[in-house]
Amino acid sequence: MKKTIALAVAALVLAVTTGWQWQRMDRQTKVAAAAAAKPSVAVDLPVPHHVIKGLDGKEYVIGGTRDKPLLINFWASWCGPCHEEVPALKHVYKRYKDHFDLYAVNVTKGDSIKDVNAFVQGHDLPFPVLLDTSGEAANDFRILFVPTSFLVDKHGRLVEIVHVLAPDELEAKIKKLIDASPAS
Repeated sequence: MKKTIALAVAALVLAVTTGWQWQRMDRQTKVAAAAAAKPSVAVDLPVPHHVIKGLDGKEYVIGGTRDKPLLINFWASWCGPCHEEVPALKHVYKRYKDHFDLYAVNVTKGDSIKDVNAFVQGHDLPFPVLLDTSGEAANDFRILFVPTSFLVDKHGRLVEIVHVLAPDELEAKIKKLIDASPAS
């Protein structure tokens, strides 16, 4: 009797372990397949192409060749560091807006439009605010946390990924981006 119970327990443990391994392997296969299917976001490669509607109703193009470099900033209204970085973003935009574009892409899928409007009005943002309502841009750019910013040259290639920076560091990076993208 004890031998039968021991065999039954061993068989059960083996079945559970095998099932868990199969499930784990299946999940890993799905994750690997999804990662392979997504375009890579890496320095010196073109950034993913998206057309995203702004709060102003206009459509903005991310990716591809443009007349000046671009800073793409992914943010959310509930994000403390996103609030903290606004003064630095406003400063560099006001100072260098003739030489680079700045698109503030709200990860709207996890944010309410009421909160987005309150953030934009509360900070008096001078640059275009885009609404990633589907979450596709955030997914393609592999946004794991906000804020995350992408410095993109005028050829649409990623130069650098940055997070919250001190104002002088952000300004230095913007100046370097502009200097590396002379006017045509």
